[in-house]
Amino acid sequence: MAIDIVTTKNGPYLVTGDLTALELRDGNGNLIDVAGKSRVFLCRCGASVNKPFCDGQHSKIGFEAAEAAVGVTG
Repeated sequence: MAIDIVTTKNGPYLVTGDLTALELRDGNGNLIDVAGKSRVFLCRCGASVNKPFCDGQHSKIGFEAAEAAVGVTG
């Protein structure tokens, strides 16, 4: 099963799929354990106190994301 990453409207990234194949690391390169999870929500607004995971702060700070994806060129 593939890993899917979806941006939620004005919210976090939703990561689903075979997370045993996912190597999620912090800024120091330390592996973050997601064993046993079938989905995780990753912070996109920068306000979560539980980074890299979403804790709902986006709704409290009024986070508004750009909804249109920017295409890759070249």
